[in-house]
Amino acid sequence: MDQKERMLNNLPYRSWLDGLSEERMACKKKLYEYNNMPPDKFEERNAILREILGKTPDGWMCIESPFHCDYGYNIEIGKNFFANYNFIVLDVGKVKIGDEFMCGPNVQICTAGHPIHPESRNSGYEYGINITIGDNVWIGGNVLVCPGVHIGNNVVIGGGSVVTKDIPDNMLAYGNPCRPVREITEADRDFYFKDRKFDVDDYK
Repeated sequence: MDQKERMLNNLPYRSWLDGLSEERMACKKKLYEYNNMPPDKFEERNAILREILGKTPDGWMCIESPFHCDYGYNIEIGKNFFANYNFIVLDVGKVKIGDEFMCGPNVQICTAGHPIHPESRNSGYEYGINITIGDNVWIGGNVLVCPGVHIGNNVVIGGGSVVTKDIPDNMLAYGNPCRPVREITEADRDFYFKDRKFDVDDYK
């Protein structure tokens, strides 16, 4: 196995070998083009996103600039995808995100990591462990999702959380470390913020 194959198999690898540096540079060039395009060039911006990302939906998607990632081809997103400013994805491992996703600014999804022992870390080996995020997920601003995490369907992650462990379906979760706080139920449907009820009828 070369170093790219090791990386893609979630094994320790060295990131400057076997063409990986060149692949990251090619991604950076496309990201530079994307991040410096006029914001009203919707079709052109989406065309570049489709070149960068490994899998994109046929329909609408939006990633506000600036957006940063390592390789791009390890990121798969579903339909109706929205990421706010300064979305960072370290896609050394695979990142799969389902349909109807939204996240606030400064969200980081990081599959990448390094050994904790200094000698092992100084050897130059690093790793990426896959991250999966289900359908209908909202991630608040300034959230960090750590390597190997699975976030289920219909989950809300509160702002500022550090997600180090899996989050089950239908949960409101927040904190550092992030933890499930309560289940999201039908009773939540009529409220738009805490105890504030909708004053319109077309939200259902």
